[in-house]
Amino acid sequence: MALAMEISTMAQAMQLHARLLKSGQEDPTHFQNLSKLFTFSALSPSGDLTHARHILTNLRTPNSYYYNTMIRAYSDSPDPARSITLFLSMHCRREEQHGVVVPGPDKFTYPFVLKACSKLRNTQMGKQIHGLILKSGLISDRYVNNALIHMYAGCGDSGLALKVFDEMSERDVVSWTSMIDGFVDNNRPIEAIKLFELMMESGVDPNEATLVSVLRGCADTGALSIGKKVHSFVKEKDLSMKANVGTALIDMYAKCGCIDDARRVFDETMDKDVYAWTAMISGLASHGLSEEAMEHFELMKSCNVKPDERTMTAVLSACRNAGWIGKGLYHIRSMKKYKLRPTIQHYGCIVDTFVRAGQLDEAEQFIRKMMPIDPDVVLWRTLLWGCKVHGDVERSKRLLKDVELLKMDSRDCGSYILLGNVYAATGNWKEKAKMRELMNQRELVKTPGSSRIEIDGNVHEFTAGDSRHVEAEHIYAKLNEMEENVRREGYDPKVSEVLLEIDDDEKASQLLHHSEKLAVSFGLIKTDPGTAIRIVKNLRSCEDCHSFMKLISKLYQREIIIRDRIRYHHFKDGECSCGDRW
Repeated sequence: MALAMEISTMAQAMQLHARLLKSGQEDPTHFQNLSKLFTFSALSPSGDLTHARHILTNLRTPNSYYYNTMIRAYSDSPDPARSITLFLSMHCRREEQHGVVVPGPDKFTYPFVLKACSKLRNTQMGKQIHGLILKSGLISDRYVNNALIHMYAGCGDSGLALKVFDEMSERDVVSWTSMIDGFVDNNRPIEAIKLFELMMESGVDPNEATLVSVLRGCADTGALSIGKKVHSFVKEKDLSMKANVGTALIDMYAKCGCIDDARRVFDETMDKDVYAWTAMISGLASHGLSEEAMEHFELMKSCNVKPDERTMTAVLSACRNAGWIGKGLYHIRSMKKYKLRPTIQHYGCIVDTFVRAGQLDEAEQFIRKMMPIDPDVVLWRTLLWGCKVHGDVERSKRLLKDVELLKMDSRDCGSYILLGNVYAATGNWKEKAKMRELMNQRELVKTPGSSRIEIDGNVHEFTAGDSRHVEAEHIYAKLNEMEENVRREGYDPKVSEVLLEIDDDEKASQLLHHSEKLAVSFGLIKTDPGTAIRIVKNLRSCEDCHSFMKLISKLYQREIIIRDRIRYHHFKDGECSCGDRW
């Protein structure tokens, strides 16, 4: 029986299946048509995994294709654990049972089940499957090794991923890309960039996925010169019109502080999808260009591109950075129009907008009465941070009694640090010491503040009080010179930022040695007069550093662009683009 129809729906698939069952096993086209039916049921977005599994279960002699397809389908499903379960069944039941011979795993099986391990972040299962690969003699297979790299990186173990990569005798572009992507995903972007450069030196041409990955690494580190080299390669290979690469370039330029370049790439990108629009809106919002961000949002809708959850986060961030409380409330309510349900991140933008405006009562009422979902630890921390900044001691004391932040997320050191700072700001040093003691007992370590600056293609990273740099002596000498100059302009260290029981001179010294000040000092030494200095910081900038940078930009006639955890600060001629709203 020839295949009488092209399958596009499960109704058609079921109709075909009924005809196949009636045709009998002797029909030579039966198995070909059943294979097509099974493939549609397992892999098509319109398929049905339950029906595909039913076909597999009832086959008398299923070959490895059926098992591999089913394992692949489960690995892409919302329940990838079923992929591992079927793989184990395949592995353990190779002998004949009830007249059914189950084939053993082959080189096509392992990549799919390793993908499931990656999605589940199940390193232990991944290691056991790695052991089976070694026993099976497939460890030299390039495709299996690529899957191992992806699995280990996806499980957060880029060290094991690199071990597999280093031991490969033959690498292709997928091997390099998987390792570069793994480094970026595991917060090792500097190593990702170095590996990309090594890849180029080895003569392996990157593909679009490689370029997107390394551009993400450039965005994370602020490695503008490497990002520009990638852009040149994109132009050379005529890839710049493709939306995925264009989106990565927009994001890279925006996150490296070059919003004009981001605009140019955006304008050149053809067939802009929601991701390209969102990258541009988010970039504009983070640079404080909220009006322009909203104009792009309106233009996006006029082009019939439907916003998604990330787009709305970017829109609400624009409202937050501009202090638009009313607009923010309007846009979060409008999400239902796009069939989107606000998440805790969207509500967090609204709370942060209230807090920055000093409307702490409104922020608290919004959290307690207006949100349809339970607040998380981050929202309460945002309000407590606002109490500290705006000096609302009574509210902070009440919140400390009402909100049990430590029980909400006992492994998050941010709650302990914030609570300790609030206690210190209210003069309760005993409770602050208790927070420090609890952190020590639970072996929680505060994420150190760090700042990165790129000089001549090399990324330099500084932490507070860092003396490891080879030019540390010159950096600190320049920093002392900077301090003398800004003090003559009226700079007075905000020692209240240092919540330790030490004297004011020691507090001033700690403030002077913050990571972004060290990075700016290095930038002034290493770059030509008049050139912009770009810095990426992993935490929110403190008030003292913000005041310091404004004066440095004026005295040294430099534009200083700092990206902190929240937004960008363009310091120029003694002013900041954020309008002191950060």
